[in-house]
Amino acid sequence: MKRVFALCAMALTLAMALPVQAAAAETVAVCYPTSITRSEDGGEIRKIYDLSPTDDPAGIPRSDFEQDGFRYTLTDLLKQELPEYEERQHTETVSLESKSKDMASVLALLPQEREFITDDGLTGTLTLQLDTVQVEVAGYGSSTKEVQATRSYPNLAGQDTQYIPKTIEDNGRTLTLQSIDWQTDNTASTDGYALGDRFTAVATYTGSATSSYVKGYTVTADYTGTVSRIALNKTRYVAIFEGTAIVPVEPAVELPDVLEAPKQFNWAYVLVPLGVVAAAGGGVGIALFLKRRRESDESGGDAE
Repeated sequence: MKRVFALCAMALTLAMALPVQAAAAETVAVCYPTSITRSEDGGEIRKIYDLSPTDDPAGIPRSDFEQDGFRYTLTDLLKQELPEYEERQHTETVSLESKSKDMASVLALLPQEREFITDDGLTGTLTLQLDTVQVEVAGYGSSTKEVQATRSYPNLAGQDTQYIPKTIEDNGRTLTLQSIDWQTDNTASTDGYALGDRFTAVATYTGSATSSYVKGYTVTADYTGTVSRIALNKTRYVAIFEGTAIVPVEPAVELPDVLEAPKQFNWAYVLVPLGVVAAAGGGVGIALFLKRRRESDESGGDAE
């Protein structure tokens, strides 16, 4: 009975503790970094958090994480009071499309000054750097059109297509016979006698011509100037993570099983030598027995 009461009390305690833990977890909102910087060798990552008075720094993630072959561990969390005014030099690169590579047309697309807002909230008016303007081909396209040519073949005896070429070369392209317009040419000889009907064939040839063209151009340019901002009651936290290169785990080498069951013992290796020894011992025993018997007989004969 006591055991039942103990279990009930434990269940009641857990039931009361879970809502409290859930409520505590809901009150802490996750904070997201304003900017992230990474060292060139990958050994350090800094995450910057600009928190307002209503933000709880407990929401800044502190767990280890892996990125680009490194495992990062939080080593320090710095707190900085932001100044009321902050400014720095900034360069912004813009990219846009142009139908022409003519510099006058390109500059018409690029205003001399532009307003920019950086990723971390600084604003400013930046000036175009003319020496950074570059124009590159964005891509090529192709188009195909039909071309046509005519050829005349006069003084033909009849309307026979065998005298008309089926293909011709025109400006490096091969054209194919498409149609023939026959024209009658009645002529007379110099002595006044009719020579009969003669014909002129006007042949039309067609083909296709493919040409390439530039689809457009990509224009890039840099704008440089000063950007600034006024900090509105913000506190900056800098989470510093140190990185350690992740060494790949080499596959385990399978070792031979040294605990294999012993192989079946071959008793022939023992029994054969023992048999040889026994046979040799038996032969020696018989020889000694015969020798002693002979000696006994000889000693008996001498006694007589």
